[in-house]
Amino acid sequence: MVRKVVVTFPAGSAGRSLTYELIKKFDIMFSIIKADIDAGRRGKLVLELDADEDRIRKAIKYMEESGVEVSPLESKIKYDSTLCISCGACTSSCLSGALSIKAPDWKLVFQPDKCILCKLCLTACPLRLFSTEFAD
Repeated sequence: MVRKVVVTFPAGSAGRSLTYELIKKFDIMFSIIKADIDAGRRGKLVLELDADEDRIRKAIKYMEESGVEVSPLESKIKYDSTLCISCGACTSSCLSGALSIKAPDWKLVFQPDKCILCKLCLTACPLRLFSTEFAD
């Protein structure tokens, strides 16, 4: 199972070796998709966790008990589909394939589970229908 999460470190703990702990304690493979970490200040990581559901659940619980906030990636991305005109401008900038337009209805389809928070859609959308909480 693969799950994308946003991990938020409180101030003063950004230098912690959390990724090593995930490997050592929970045998979880991961990819760092995006990072915004400054020592002494709050930091954020977008991680793609790869393990069985039980190990991922235990690892998330461990991180939360350690004072680290863990949120599903999907909760950090906002898209107002009610105002979308399906112009397709955002699809050409989406490197991960999270945005697409396909026949027969030619409506924009947003798949947040594919998103890597590159934030290119934020500027590509002429109606500014996308927003994210990551690295403001």
